[in-house]
Amino acid sequence: MTTGTQTELARTPGNAREAHRAEFEANKLRKRLRRLVGQAIADFSMIESGDRVMVCVSGGKDSYGLLDILLSLKNRAPLSFDLVAVNLDQKQPGFPEEVLPRYLAARGVPFRIVEQDTYSVIKRVIPEGRTMCSLCSRLRRGVLYRVAREIGATKIALGHHRDDILATFFLNLFFGGKLKTMPPKLVSDDGRHIVIRPLAYVRERDLARYAAAMAFPIIPCNLCGEQENLQRKQVTALLREWEKQHPGRVETIFNALGNIVTTHLLDRTLRDFAAIRPTGTPVPDGDRACDADAIERGSDIRFAALDVDRVDV
Repeated sequence: MTTGTQTELARTPGNAREAHRAEFEANKLRKRLRRLVGQAIADFSMIESGDRVMVCVSGGKDSYGLLDILLSLKNRAPLSFDLVAVNLDQKQPGFPEEVLPRYLAARGVPFRIVEQDTYSVIKRVIPEGRTMCSLCSRLRRGVLYRVAREIGATKIALGHHRDDILATFFLNLFFGGKLKTMPPKLVSDDGRHIVIRPLAYVRERDLARYAAAMAFPIIPCNLCGEQENLQRKQVTALLREWEKQHPGRVETIFNALGNIVTTHLLDRTLRDFAAIRPTGTPVPDGDRACDADAIERGSDIRFAALDVDRVDV
């Protein structure tokens, strides 16, 4: 036996342990993702018995993860629903058109590949150096809505995750002057479909880890993926820096999107400010509810146990 062979054999137990640990971590991650997706589906009533769900698959990590998790849930869910994978081939130069059909066929997933040259339209309309995402998104939506009608889909599932929802919130806040983001469930622009985002509770970094563990055949987007001047990239970088400097901050912001106190905003369509009158009795949504100082000092816990109205000041 050669020295090289002896060395390889000596390393085998370690390699086996590493492989076992990698499999263990992948299974743990899969279970967490499945739980989070199942929770989002239940919280927002995304999928009902008898639904035909059109899963939009781009070839990126997010849509691969979405499809994989929905397939897993389909086999375990107490309700019956169908999945159909749909990919829009936008005729980008160098797009490996054989990758997705091969993967979907191997998974036994019914699928449809739609070929439409939106790439040429975008390149013709958008000047060089300008961001293409808005037009690209509108063109894709129009095609996908048409396909959803053709295949009889009752739901359109998109691969937007928690980080996408947060980034959209800050894009609207910083650049649009609105408190608005991607809802987990909504009616499509044409009013004919329900759009769902089952990954609403899932972090992007977990999807990236899952894609690596599952060895999904990722197809990069060469149309817009390398545009460094995208405002969304800037916002995403900001969120990552916040999370690095202040762990938990991003989680708190995301939770706030589901804990809105509309009475303490400035939107006159949400509240008739002219009709506000004193009631003579304490109200839970009075001025104490917006005491930012108490939150900043972390003293809201102390005040919860203290009737401050009885304290002499």
